[in-house]
Amino acid sequence: MKKLLSGNEAVALGAFESGVKVASAYPGTPSTEIMENFARYEGVYAEWAPNEKVAMEVVVGSSMAGVRALTSLKHVGLNVAADPLMTLTYIGIKGGLVIACADDPGMHSSQNEQDNRFYARFAQIPMFEPCDSQEARDMMPLAYEVSEKFDTPVLMRLTTRISHSKGVVDTSDSKVSDTSERYGFESDLKKFVMIPAHARARHPKLLEREQALQKISEKSDLNFIEWADRSVGVITSGISYQYVKEVLPDVSILKLGFTYPLPEQKIRDFAKQVTKLFVVEELEPYLEAKLREYGIEVAGKKFFSRIGELSPESVGKGFEKAGVLTEKLPSLRPLSADVQMPRPPLMCAACPHRGLYFALNKLKAIVHGDIGCYTLSVMPPLKSIETCLCMGASISMAHGMAKAKAAAGIDDQRPIFATIGDSTFFHSGINSLTDVVFNQSNVNVVILDNRITAMTGAQVNPGSGVTLQGEPTAAIDLEKLVRSLGVERVRALDPYDIKGTIEILKEEAAIEGPSVMISRGPCVQMTKANLNPVHQVNETDCIGCTLCLRLGCPAISQGDVISNKDGKKPIHYACIDPVLCRGCTMCAQVCKSKAISVKSSYPKE
Repeated sequence: MKKLLSGNEAVALGAFESGVKVASAYPGTPSTEIMENFARYEGVYAEWAPNEKVAMEVVVGSSMAGVRALTSLKHVGLNVAADPLMTLTYIGIKGGLVIACADDPGMHSSQNEQDNRFYARFAQIPMFEPCDSQEARDMMPLAYEVSEKFDTPVLMRLTTRISHSKGVVDTSDSKVSDTSERYGFESDLKKFVMIPAHARARHPKLLEREQALQKISEKSDLNFIEWADRSVGVITSGISYQYVKEVLPDVSILKLGFTYPLPEQKIRDFAKQVTKLFVVEELEPYLEAKLREYGIEVAGKKFFSRIGELSPESVGKGFEKAGVLTEKLPSLRPLSADVQMPRPPLMCAACPHRGLYFALNKLKAIVHGDIGCYTLSVMPPLKSIETCLCMGASISMAHGMAKAKAAAGIDDQRPIFATIGDSTFFHSGINSLTDVVFNQSNVNVVILDNRITAMTGAQVNPGSGVTLQGEPTAAIDLEKLVRSLGVERVRALDPYDIKGTIEILKEEAAIEGPSVMISRGPCVQMTKANLNPVHQVNETDCIGCTLCLRLGCPAISQGDVISNKDGKKPIHYACIDPVLCRGCTMCAQVCKSKAISVKSSYPKE
């Protein structure tokens, strides 16, 4: 049977066929769909954990019980999970354990584009890199075999293009592995308890394992040569292999799928048999640098960028620059201007976060942002946040700035706010708020509670009241949680009430000490009906002040020019798209001329 699967769907299928029983993750694009798809299989347990560190520790515990386990995360998520990972590499596993990590070259939905291939080398664990959905599925059982044979976690490195592109996957050989003979926890203190004495004994074993894995990499079918014209040889891996095949189908290629440890001898043998050698890889010169360590003459980042995703176009241009590609390919023609459709990122119409950030902008406060849809408030016209670093950092940075102002005697009367989503607060904001309370910081924290992890596609979180697999569960009460940390001033606010929100923000900013406000409003993508009746602009009353446009709502735009009969300057009146409007009333609240009202008739669905 053949199926059309994305790389993420293929990883989930491969994990299920490998006999994985437990999986834990925190949603993060481009990896999110791995866990969502795995959760649909029968006889497995899958969960969203509060953060990637917790998810990693969950699957480590499962592995110690002899059960095959999977965790998936995006590249920056591995930073969060690195603490347990770097000791897990000493401990090893019992049941096979795979870490599916999706990098994001081009930063389609990320704050950086770090190259996580270096994590495999850093942790000294084997790494597989699929080049399409078929390999993503086929590599999973091999990864679990290597994991158990060599007592190690395995890193499955994906990228956005692999994760989200769909390809035909042949599943005619599909079967679910039975690994029940490994089930059961067996006490082994020297292996599982990493006190210094035990760790010192485990470190040499790690180095021995690495040498054994290097021999396996030399023989692995995942590393193969496609001989053709030997005047040019290309070493590549992952999606870059597809681009090379498209641009230069007649050159010799060493395609690497087992990319740590690298097959040194196979690389040396290939390099000797080609005239010119190139490395084509996304982001950092991971392969290129290793070849140079081997003393092999090679060209790579001189012709192929270290920034952003590669593509057939960019790879073709690189080979043109190198003098290898002499004929411009049809696929290298740039899109015409009328085909390109740039779209600036915007918060959805009627998003509850819009009212809060509009209010914060009015206060002229210093606002530290966090990771979520609300980060888009940095864009005009809201322009409400000043910083954004990583998950949970808004509260810590606000605390640091407040203490810096006090310690250095900085005369800046602007109040300091931290804004953080509910899912991000559960992820890593709780510890930051603990620091604020413990050290008595003059910081105002706003938790944007929409009861969902919206940015990555509406995944549930500990405040949603339901698990990944649809089971009802306790919904953590944010107000009680915050009070339990020692916060005495806790208030709820309605972000759709702009005047009321401004008043609450002003009141809290005027009082010394930490406070927490919980901005409650559901993600509009989770509600099917309009919040309220659709609104419209009365053109005769509109004075063209553009206040409604400063909300940045995609349903509001400038209309045609009105020629004023009184001889005044012509104006652009505002207009509201009735298809996009959700009736949140924020535009009516800010309109000084009272030109916005409920629409008397509604668009047909």
